[in-house]
Amino acid sequence: MKNKAFLLSTQIAVMVLALSSVSVAEGPRSTTLKGTINDYNPFAMGGYEIRGTWSLEVYPNFDAVDFRAALNMEHSDLWMIANKTTDTTLRDQHTHHFTMTNARVISDPNYVAENCPTAHFAVAATTTGFVVVGMASTTGNGGNAPFAPDGEKSQLMVCITGSNEVPFSNITLTFAPGSKASNHFGTVPINGVVRH
Repeated sequence: MKNKAFLLSTQIAVMVLALSSVSVAEGPRSTTLKGTINDYNPFAMGGYEIRGTWSLEVYPNFDAVDFRAALNMEHSDLWMIANKTTDTTLRDQHTHHFTMTNARVISDPNYVAENCPTAHFAVAATTTGFVVVGMASTTGNGGNAPFAPDGEKSQLMVCITGSNEVPFSNITLTFAPGSKASNHFGTVPINGVVRH
């Protein structure tokens, strides 16, 4: 009986060691943040509501980030009223997909405070976060967008910020002035939330 117990405990110890060596061999894993965008952009052709989802995968040691967003846009109710129309075909519903791979991460608190709009939000200032900067491709209804007919990429800045209760709570997407995408989205930050 003692031999069986000893054999069983030895087998368990070997299994634990084997599993722990596998996890060590795998090394650190990436972290994924996800959330939603829900904003109003006054820039593009009189005002669009922008809604959708996004995900951001941060590779180990903050070496690089991949970012993706799937958004739908349509003219807002304010635009419909201003244009005295109830014709829903004029809402101009359409979709965009943003993709940015191997983007640069900036975690310097001073850079975040100076460049991220949520860091200056009047209701409750954000105090933590990081910035992602890279070249993003942007589609329109699944193909090349009219503002980037040859698939040109635009510089995109993604700010992930928060505070002491929720370190990562806010997201903003901002296209660089003069970029192809800024012709459609403007340079006004597009706001959203980190869900998990």
